[in-house]
Amino acid sequence: MKKEDGKDKTWKDKTGRKYQSYGVEQRLEHGESEAGEKEDEQVLDSQKTPLSSSLEESQPDQNTTSIQESGSETPENDEFEEEGEEVEFDLEAQVEEFRRQIEEEPENCVHHYNLGEALAELEEIDGAKAEFERALELDQDKAFSSIVHFSLGGLYHHELIAGIQGNVVRSSVGLHSQHKAGCQIIEVNDDDYEIPLKQYEAAIEMLDTLQADEEIVDHVKDNAPKQIADIYYKWASDLIDKSRQIEVYGDEIKDVKQSLQYLKKALELSPNHSQAQLMVKYARKMLLEGWDIYDEFGFVAKEIQGTG
Repeated sequence: MKKEDGKDKTWKDKTGRKYQSYGVEQRLEHGESEAGEKEDEQVLDSQKTPLSSSLEESQPDQNTTSIQESGSETPENDEFEEEGEEVEFDLEAQVEEFRRQIEEEPENCVHHYNLGEALAELEEIDGAKAEFERALELDQDKAFSSIVHFSLGGLYHHELIAGIQGNVVRSSVGLHSQHKAGCQIIEVNDDDYEIPLKQYEAAIEMLDTLQADEEIVDHVKDNAPKQIADIYYKWASDLIDKSRQIEVYGDEIKDVKQSLQYLKKALELSPNHSQAQLMVKYARKMLLEGWDIYDEFGFVAKEIQGTG
């Protein structure tokens, strides 16, 4: 895909409709490059299928024929379609088009969803969230709520992996660790993980009412559980990193035990999650043998006794 100024402006043409060929997976892909964490690579693997395609024309009251549908067909578009080439579009101009559509049909939930996706691609996250939330309010029949929840989950997930939890530089998760000032998690806020989890869970719960083509339904069905597993893995990993901070805060053993519970949930959803499997071994070894944290000068600054 061609990029200008770091923004993906590639749009494809299909059956006379232009639809956006990127979605939450590209935003997470951007978050991965910022985080530079190996565990985040697995988070993104399940996001490779484009969240684009037409929705079923089953809601005449909402006048919705496709997600991210834009202007009318042109001869140039026919020529591109025949040649199998991609159509270049100005994303900022498309945002204005979605806003115009909303002015004409303010109660149409799909217009708000489309605008949310475009704003998210432009990294206008607050605006994207507001549009997704508005789409959910307007989708009284829950015809499209599953995919909207999936996209909202992606936004919150992106924030999670783009924050300190994504930028922490970890040494090996062994029994000895050197303290690195400013590069360690010292607090774990449950809401940071629970919010995207709830969005992905809602996406799964509303799959039965999702009026979209098979590609979109399958994408949510296949990837929402994987994303949930990755969030549980991330939660566990962050708790373990928190337990290895240089300060003694008293709940180190409790946090490692809790991490094992989250790892169990991750593996229930994704049995072949290799990183979660490895982290289980480390966590159990930490509990059994204890672990030491060294300060920047190489002296033992913290020692946690194991239960063995």
